[in-house]
Amino acid sequence: MGVPGSGQGRVSRPRCCLAASLALAVLAGPLAAGEWEPAEGPPEPRGRSPFQPSTGLPLVEFGAVAAASYRGPGNGDTRRNRELPILLWWSPGLFPHFPGDTERIDCARHSCLVTRRRRVARHQRTKALIFYGTDFRAYEAPLPRLPHQTWALFHEESPMNNYLLSHRPGISLFNYTATFRRESDYPLSLQWLPSLAYLRRAALPLAEKERWRKQGYAPVLYMQSHCDVPSDRDRYVRELMKHIQVDSYGKCLNNRELPNERLRDTSTATTEDSEFMTFISRYKFHLAMENAICNDYMTEKLWRPMHLGAIPVYRGSPSVRDWMPDDLSIILVDDFQSPQELAQFLDFLDRNGEEYLKYLEYKKPGGITNQFLLENMERREWGVNDMTLPNYLNGFECFICDRENIRVTGERDHKKSHGKVPAPEPHIAQFTHMGCPMPAPGFGNIEDLSAGDSWKEMWLQDYWQSLDQSEALTTMIHHNESHQGRFWDYMHEIFLKRTRQQ
Repeated sequence: MGVPGSGQGRVSRPRCCLAASLALAVLAGPLAAGEWEPAEGPPEPRGRSPFQPSTGLPLVEFGAVAAASYRGPGNGDTRRNRELPILLWWSPGLFPHFPGDTERIDCARHSCLVTRRRRVARHQRTKALIFYGTDFRAYEAPLPRLPHQTWALFHEESPMNNYLLSHRPGISLFNYTATFRRESDYPLSLQWLPSLAYLRRAALPLAEKERWRKQGYAPVLYMQSHCDVPSDRDRYVRELMKHIQVDSYGKCLNNRELPNERLRDTSTATTEDSEFMTFISRYKFHLAMENAICNDYMTEKLWRPMHLGAIPVYRGSPSVRDWMPDDLSIILVDDFQSPQELAQFLDFLDRNGEEYLKYLEYKKPGGITNQFLLENMERREWGVNDMTLPNYLNGFECFICDRENIRVTGERDHKKSHGKVPAPEPHIAQFTHMGCPMPAPGFGNIEDLSAGDSWKEMWLQDYWQSLDQSEALTTMIHHNESHQGRFWDYMHEIFLKRTRQQ
């Protein structure tokens, strides 16, 4: 089953959105030979940094490289490559430049070199390491952590992929974050919403949906093939099915087959294939259940039904109303005391077309009235499948590049002034940058679940063992340790401590 808390052995990690982002990378001319070589002179004194304990490690010498360069929006930075801070993508598969492995980026304010070559990890000019949350393993973290480096976290995917990040000791390992939470340093909350025009797409006429109903199809669609997830959505839907007809086409709670083999192909279902979209648009309601519960975690399960003109019956982000186009566009599962009560309301809307259509008013001209949504879309500097805008991977790179240049300048000014200029304050990620709650049963109380319940055994154990892993890694960093065996020693000590407390 893989290491608890690591996401191994059970998590499918589609990277459709990342693949689209990578395709947007802009390539320019090659770097000059020798530009990677470090500047002449001795390395800066290490001293004790507010970021991490001090450690003395040798520098890694660079060889010359020739690679294509992503230029960014450009700036007035005239420094040579050998003078720039280096950002290392510790998760090399996410490196947003191809075909090379090293690039110069010229962001709006500052420039940096970015690379996926881990052999530069200990270089004095390597100022930040960028980690992909899904791939981050506490027992594989690059230790000892160097005092002159910051850690940056990119995690746009589900909290279920790595619950370590939802615990305070886990998220506090990082200095900068790009997550789905609006509180993160570089928020990705609207990563699945391409544009406001996406929401305004005309809905299928209600008469077409009524004809579909008369052919024996249900008012409610459920399509999931990833079962046994932290949100425990299947447990709720199973109960809902007792009170209203639901057509379930996926592997989870399947009770109906898609009309042809092409639509049954999961690769078709995970894209916005025109035939697939036409088929599911005929349903009045889509059960839009995220695989995990966390503020601002909203995926295509929410936005796709709205695009098609169906009403999402939603459970996922508790703060989802903040992002909706108007006050009446979705139905929240948690607004109802029971699945039976929800079913009664859906049946009422199914039989009353005028009331049903009130949920689609946002598609009319001027119908999107939520200023919070409008302002966030206006401010968003990155695009989704939009070649005219940067993608969020390159955007986060530039965010880190600017922050690290400011930090380096501040530390240099502090040193030159012999302490008269204050040293820059360390920036540490806050609990609210992820902070997802403990998984809870989709229906009923946790006390009512049997001791052998598979969901209970998997996800509650994963959640709490992830806390243990984050504490073990934090302890290793504070003790300036690097031997992997010590990680498991600390894990054992934490386990014994918790056992005694219970």
